[in-house]
Amino acid sequence: MADWDYDYMIKLLALGDSGVGKTTFLYRYTDNKFNRKFTTTVGIDFREKRVIYTGTGADGTTERNFKVHLQLWDTAGQERFRSLTTAFFRDAMGFLLMFDLTNQQSFLNVRNWMSQLQANAYCDNPDIVLVGTKADMRDLRDVHTRQAKDLADRYGIPYFETSAVTGVDVDKAVTTLLDLVMKRMEQSTYVGPSSEPNGSIVITHDVQEARVRRTCAC
Repeated sequence: MADWDYDYMIKLLALGDSGVGKTTFLYRYTDNKFNRKFTTTVGIDFREKRVIYTGTGADGTTERNFKVHLQLWDTAGQERFRSLTTAFFRDAMGFLLMFDLTNQQSFLNVRNWMSQLQANAYCDNPDIVLVGTKADMRDLRDVHTRQAKDLADRYGIPYFETSAVTGVDVDKAVTTLLDLVMKRMEQSTYVGPSSEPNGSIVITHDVQEARVRRTCAC
């Protein structure tokens, strides 16, 4: 597939405290591998993946396959990079809001990240999925499922508990977010940036390709 051969380029942004596992999560999604050697992200990095998304055509009923080029932006969680990372909020079409299931403070800080999203995102009600990471570390768990689900319900967003080590629900979390973004676009209410078909892009990482069908986030 040529670099320009896609219907939509979708930019998703992962955010959360430093050390919650954003980089390993994205690497698991794009490469289906776990890498323990990642160091703390400095500023902004990104990974890419091409997927085939099955949605509806212009008539709202006929199924159609869309070639989607995903850019998954990885942000630094440290306070000193906050002004840099928030500058990218308006360019993102959806957000993976992440916390560490073994770190209660990272969960408590979700509210702060939400406040920053509401202040800096492209609209007042952006598409967000709440993601608990390191679900494989059961013995060290510090955040109960009920706590996280209650918070997600309060914000009206989906919630997934994931593991970059095992891969559990990593794909599902991203696919659910992509589904929310695509539905917004299909309903012609999306007014964010860079949603035009066949835009240009600079490739700096290996790009994986996969097929995605619309899922129900209910």
